Amino acid sequence: MDYTLRVGGEAGQGLQTIGGALAKVFSRNGFHVFTHQDYMSRIRGGHNFYQVRFSDRRVTASRDVLDILVALDLNTIETHRKSLGEEGIILYDSESIKKTFEEPEFIDVPFKKIALDVGKNRVMVNTVATGAVLGILGMGLEALERILKTAFKKKGEEIIEKNIACARAGYDYALSSCPRCEAFRLEETGNRKLMLINGLQAIGLGALMSGCKFYSAYPMTPSTGIMNFLASKAGEHGIIVEQAEDEVAAINMAIGASFAGVRAMTGTSGGGFALMVEGLSLAGMTETPIVIAEIQRPGPATGLPTRTEQADLLFVLYAGHGEFPRVIFDPGTPKQAFHLTNKAFELAEKYQVPVFIQSDQYLGDSQWTFEDFDPGRLIYNDYRLREADLEGSGEYKRHALSGTGVSLLAVPGEAGKHLVVTDSDEHDEKGHIIEDSETRIEMVRKRLLEKMPLIRKEMEAPYLYGDASPKIVLVGHGSTYGVIREVVDIFSKEQKISMLHFSEIYPLPERDRFDYLDLLENADLAICIENNAIGQFAKLFRAETGFEFAHLITRYDGRPFTVEYLKEELHAYI
Repeated sequence: MDYTLRVGGEAGQGLQTIGGALAKVFSRNGFHVFTHQDYMSRIRGGHNFYQVRFSDRRVTASRDVLDILVALDLNTIETHRKSLGEEGIILYDSESIKKTFEEPEFIDVPFKKIALDVGKNRVMVNTVATGAVLGILGMGLEALERILKTAFKKKGEEIIEKNIACARAGYDYALSSCPRCEAFRLEETGNRKLMLINGLQAIGLGALMSGCKFYSAYPMTPSTGIMNFLASKAGEHGIIVEQAEDEVAAINMAIGASFAGVRAMTGTSGGGFALMVEGLSLAGMTETPIVIAEIQRPGPATGLPTRTEQADLLFVLYAGHGEFPRVIFDPGTPKQAFHLTNKAFELAEKYQVPVFIQSDQYLGDSQWTFEDFDPGRLIYNDYRLREADLEGSGEYKRHALSGTGVSLLAVPGEAGKHLVVTDSDEHDEKGHIIEDSETRIEMVRKRLLEKMPLIRKEMEAPYLYGDASPKIVLVGHGSTYGVIREVVDIFSKEQKISMLHFSEIYPLPERDRFDYLDLLENADLAICIENNAIGQFAKLFRAETGFEFAHLITRYDGRPFTVEYLKEELHAYI
């Protein structure tokens, strides 16, 4: 069983309410879920949709072919009807859209009339529609009722009961109005319950469980979900979440908090990161640990604020004046996002460098199901020194030469008799400004040339999925993980094919544990798949290894790859 449901309408009609509730219901009934959203950058109007794929097996990407379309306006029918599968159905309200369809795939459910008659409030249309979908599928309403009770707890029992009554009325109407929907009936999956989480929540959870105590940001789509998540946990876990006046202030606040002794993070998208670049160099010069979440959307300038793209990789890699180390992680799943955020804090603190969690709107907003995250894999080491740690030591030098590039990291005001000094100008071991060439050479070697080989050893090899000795290798990074994995499954029935997925992308990992370059050189066909126009990861890969991909598959219309889209593109080569 593998169904795709799309809820379409205008912004403000409650698409997220319906889609989000259904995703929760499916996951709490033990079905694997994958969601993604397509929405315009406006509060009301336009055309948006919320897509939910649910299955009795693991799913990791979106499909184009629809099984159920919930149309809240006429435009949704006109736009997405052609995507309906042979046995697909369309739920709509003829009174609301002022048009009736007689074709057998249409089921006319009076969403508005039921909401007014049963709930006495038009706003309950969304609850009626949600119940109607579950009626089509023959699922019980127990999970939805629990969700409604939680959602409307603060509004009182009357509102809860009216919403439950509306859900039941929508359920019964759809169930009795669609004899042909018998084919859609779902079988129980047992008592299995799955966690439902998106990429931004996973980054926020990873930061929370890594000891982040300060997060500053200016709200910018699509990164704001991290700030919202941490703000919701701030009181319980003692986190300061600061909505800064702009991104210049945001990164400098985070640098100041880190220098003052706590784990700190900031987040933004490409346009906001453009303002953070000078602050990034400040962190590089002062060797102040900081984690930066850069969640991509199409540019340049304002671009497509609510769409997706992987076009900031080279910008993040080369941003900042001067030469200093940085680390870039690009997770492919929310689970990877959780663990790589933890690793980002570990490496930032250990090597006193900026570390990026780079992702995009697609992974950030997409919800996946997992049985659990493994907290036993989390790492926490406190590298900061205080008075007790410095007892008996000689003169403290914030930037002391060490042979590894890493100096002792003391906390100002908590280091006892020791003074903690640093400067944005080039400085000596004590942190004081210098002008001589000898010290400059020593400090560049310390900050950059000694640290980078050690950091490279920390990077994990790319993930190989599929044939161990493939003739065809599909290479991706970040959010393309799920769709490439599913396409490999499709083609593996006839081809020796594999996916090579990079989530720790700078510096590229050493090849002593897994010679991924040898794998690519021995394949007949190596294709790099990216959501940008010029193949930015392919360029980085060539610069670092000398290997040039003969073929690229790129998409840069602001939409993610779907299973059918990528499968069709690959047919040109396979």
